[in-house]
Amino acid sequence: MNSDVAGTEKVESLEVGQRILCGNRWVRVTQDLADAFQPGDSLIALQEMGELLRVSAADIKIADDAVSEASRAFAALTRASDQQISLFYEKFAELLSDDQLFRTVQIANEKDVEAALEKGRSVTRLRIDEKMRNDMVEGLLMWSRLDLARDHVMSTVEHVGWNVDVVQAPLGVVGFVFEGRPNVFADATGVLRSGNTVVFRIGSDALGTARAISQHMLAPALVASGLPEKAVVLIDSPTHGAGWALFAHSGLSLAIARGSGTAVAQLGAVARQSGIAVSLHGTGGAWMIMGQSARADDISSFVRHSLDRKVCNTLNVVAMTSDVSEHNVQAVLNGISTAATQRATRAIVHVRHTAQLLLSSCETPDNLDIVWSADIDYSREYEWENQPELALLFGSDIHDCIASFNAHSPQFVVSCLSQDQKDHDLVWRECNAPFVGNGFTRWVDGQYALKRPELGLSNWQGGRLLGRGGVLSGDGVHTVRLRAQQTDTGVHR
Repeated sequence: MNSDVAGTEKVESLEVGQRILCGNRWVRVTQDLADAFQPGDSLIALQEMGELLRVSAADIKIADDAVSEASRAFAALTRASDQQISLFYEKFAELLSDDQLFRTVQIANEKDVEAALEKGRSVTRLRIDEKMRNDMVEGLLMWSRLDLARDHVMSTVEHVGWNVDVVQAPLGVVGFVFEGRPNVFADATGVLRSGNTVVFRIGSDALGTARAISQHMLAPALVASGLPEKAVVLIDSPTHGAGWALFAHSGLSLAIARGSGTAVAQLGAVARQSGIAVSLHGTGGAWMIMGQSARADDISSFVRHSLDRKVCNTLNVVAMTSDVSEHNVQAVLNGISTAATQRATRAIVHVRHTAQLLLSSCETPDNLDIVWSADIDYSREYEWENQPELALLFGSDIHDCIASFNAHSPQFVVSCLSQDQKDHDLVWRECNAPFVGNGFTRWVDGQYALKRPELGLSNWQGGRLLGRGGVLSGDGVHTVRLRAQQTDTGVHR
């Protein structure tokens, strides 16, 4: 084997200004990085982003121990029955439904919420309430009922004297990194249904809550069902470095990052650079494209129900043609207003100055604040807590609206509002999106749409997905094996 490497040396320290090669770029070491780097640490040079990530020796050990334990559990899980896996979900749901046990989780969650508020963080998805608890229980019970037997024969190819079974089989260790919200346990444990094991890190804001759920509900459910105790491993570390170390570990079969923003982009880059298959969510924010024939009553309802709360599939941009009727523009404003009224707040609507004439004949509801701008970044996802915020876009025609979607959206969710089937066909054919609808945008959810808990959603910002949809569910985490069975001893080539 030819090599252009004369030798290697272990890196024990870094110097300020030292040049590190990232693909075809030199990146210089900062003072902070040089001061922080210690013997035993590792440096990840992200080629696609031109960034340097320090992973401490402690984080490397935490991730390595977790993946090693989950790998051993994966081998042991092959000896467990499908009934035992179902029992695990049932016991987990039962323990989560126990009011006395749940109080310990609430106490931990209250501390997490208090700490997050002191840091000025959002607590919308961090605060665990009865609805979140019930949704978690429902998700666990849904996994228990799903018929996802391991070693499922997908098809059989018959030959004279022999045949080949195409078998869906467990994949291995799956790594998750979640944002800081406690309801991800039902999602993380979903991979057990198809015979996989999981290592996951949760955002530091929810780490105390996660520890309580693990101690009082997850671990006892694994023991009660007879599954390997390390089939589900929580990385008990608040650092980003633990996530980077996990996604760089060669023992992972699949890496899944939930959320959006720079942190998730970094995780994806780490996994790809390490040769690990990765499923990323990416930026959220749904679009609506409105045809001339859309009905005003429909528009108001669809807009209103797409703004009930801020999550990834919440309406972010409404795109209309410049010849849109006054009634339909009014319907959009009314739908936004109703959504704000239901939250007892005001809504913020971003519109370009060039569209003033189009809105001049409309009545602006009292609880709408129109923000006029010379230019609007339609690629921005509006991250709001209680006050709905979105943008209106006016294109020359529906083709222009579609072009704007492909150029500026996260290529995630698009809804076409029209009574003309040609408009729907055009949006389906030309919008580069994994999720296309004709009504409200909030339907994009594995549990809601497909009646099975999702492990993750993916947009098409990084390209279309090979052989799967934008919803990754438990039955999507598998490999394929071929099993030949010969009945004629004389078969030969």
